[in-house]
Amino acid sequence: MACPGCGVVSRRVHSRYVRHLDDCQVGGRPVVIDLSVRRWYCGNPGCPRVTFVEQVEGLTVRYQRRTPQLQRLLEAVALALAGRAGARLAARLHQTVSWTTLLHLVMRLADPQIAVPAVLGVDDFALRRGQVYGTVLVDCRTRRPVDVLPDREGATLAGWLARHPGVEVICRDRAEAYGEGAAAGAPQAVQVADRWHLWHNLVQAAERCVRRHQGCWKELGPDRSAGVVPTPAGQIRLAGRARPSGEPEGRYAERTRTQYAAVHQLRQQGYGIRASARRLGITPRRVRTLLRAATWQELVTGRWQGHRNRLDPFKEYLHRRWAEGQTNLVQLHAEIAALGYPGSYNSLCAYFRRFRQVKGCSPGPSAAPGIRDVTGFITRHPDTLDDEEKRQRKEVLTRCPDLQALSGHVDAFARMLTGLSAHKLPDWLTDVRQDDLPDLHSFARGIENDIDAVTAGLSLPWSSGVVEGHINRIKTLKRQMFNRAGFPLLRKRILLS
Repeated sequence: MACPGCGVVSRRVHSRYVRHLDDCQVGGRPVVIDLSVRRWYCGNPGCPRVTFVEQVEGLTVRYQRRTPQLQRLLEAVALALAGRAGARLAARLHQTVSWTTLLHLVMRLADPQIAVPAVLGVDDFALRRGQVYGTVLVDCRTRRPVDVLPDREGATLAGWLARHPGVEVICRDRAEAYGEGAAAGAPQAVQVADRWHLWHNLVQAAERCVRRHQGCWKELGPDRSAGVVPTPAGQIRLAGRARPSGEPEGRYAERTRTQYAAVHQLRQQGYGIRASARRLGITPRRVRTLLRAATWQELVTGRWQGHRNRLDPFKEYLHRRWAEGQTNLVQLHAEIAALGYPGSYNSLCAYFRRFRQVKGCSPGPSAAPGIRDVTGFITRHPDTLDDEEKRQRKEVLTRCPDLQALSGHVDAFARMLTGLSAHKLPDWLTDVRQDDLPDLHSFARGIENDIDAVTAGLSLPWSSGVVEGHINRIKTLKRQMFNRAGFPLLRKRILLS
C-alpha cells in the first residue's frame, strides 16, 4: 500500500482490526459491514506518518463510520429537509441519526465553485423582516445561485464584484444601494432595471393619482332615491312572499334561493358564468349548478330540513315586534331572553338577515367603484375587463380628464414595456411633464435619475424574474427551519440545494 502522506509503497504490516461500517438499508433492514483492514508501517523516515490504514475506494473514508453511499444519502436528506424533519425521514429509511448531525453534515459540505457569470441577477431577501436583510446573487443564464451576501449594502456588493471581475450585465431592482454598488464594483457592466419593478412603481404612482381625483366619480353610485326602503312590516310581507309557507327554510335554503334568483336574472341580462360569479362573490362552479337546476328547491331538498331550532317558539313574537318598528336586534334578543330564549345573539342575527336583505334578493345597481377598482381599470389590459368594468371605466374617464390623460400615459408605457421600445422613453417623459399629474411626475423623475438602467431594461431581454423565483425558494427554506437558521446554514442550503 502507498502511504497517503508521502506516496512511498510499504510492505510491512503493523496490525489488523475490524471496522464496522453503516451502509444504506436493504429490503427495509439496516446494513452493517464488518470490514477487516490492515495498518501499515510507512518506510519513509522523512514522512510524519509512522503508520497508516488502508482505505477501500468507494467503501471507506478516513475517520468515518459511514460508507460514501450512505453519506451522500444523508447529505441529500439534510439539504432537502434540514434538521428535525430530515431526522424523521432518515428514521423511516432505517438510519438513526440526530438532527444536529444532519446540520453538521450540511456545514461540512464544500461551497460550489464560483464561476463568474456574464449576466448577474441581484436582489435582497429578509433574514428578519424589517430588521436584517441579505442579498442573493444568481446567474441569469444557468438560473443557479452564485453567492449569498450577509446584507444589502452597496459596499458589500461592490466588494464582491471587485473580487470577481468579468460581469457584463447586472439585473437589479430600483434600489439605489445596488445601483451604486454595481457602478463602484463593476463600472464596465450594463445595469438593467427590472421591468416588473418598473411596472409596479408605475401602478403605485397611478393609484396615488386616482386617490387624488377620487371625488370625480363618487356620484357614480346607485341612485338611492330610485327605490323606497320598505317599512319593517313591509319587509316581513316581502320576506314571507319570497318564501311561501311549506317551502324549505334555513340559512342554506335562503342563501340558495337568493343566489338562484340573482344568477338567472344576470343570465337574462347577458352576463357569462365568470362575470356572474365575480358580481355575486361565488365560484363559477356554483353558478353552473344554479343554472342547471330547474328550481332552487331541488338544490336544498333534504338538507337541514324539518329540524326545529330554539328560535321557533319566539318567531311570532319577533315578527310582531319587528312589524311594530323595533329593529334593534340587541333589544329583541334581550326581550326574548327574558321570555326564556336560550340561544345566542348570533342566531338571532342570522334569522333576521333575510328581513334586512329583502331588497338584495335580486342584483341592484352596482356601487361606485373604489380607488383600487379604478386603478385596475387603468392599469389592467382592456381585454381582461368584463362589460360592466368597461362601462364603469368609460364613465370614470369621461368625468375626469386628468384620469383620461393618466390612462393614456399608462397604456403608452405598457406598450413600450412589452415591446422593448426604449427609443420611445424620452417622448413619453416629455408628454408626462405636460399634464398636471404630480404623482406621475415623481415617477418620471425617478426614471430620469436612473435613465441608463431603465433604458437597458426597456431594450434588453434580461430581467430579475429568475432572482424572484429564488427569493420564493429562500422563503420556503426559512419556513422549513422555522425561521431559526443562522446565516451560514441558510447560505449552505441556498447554494447547494
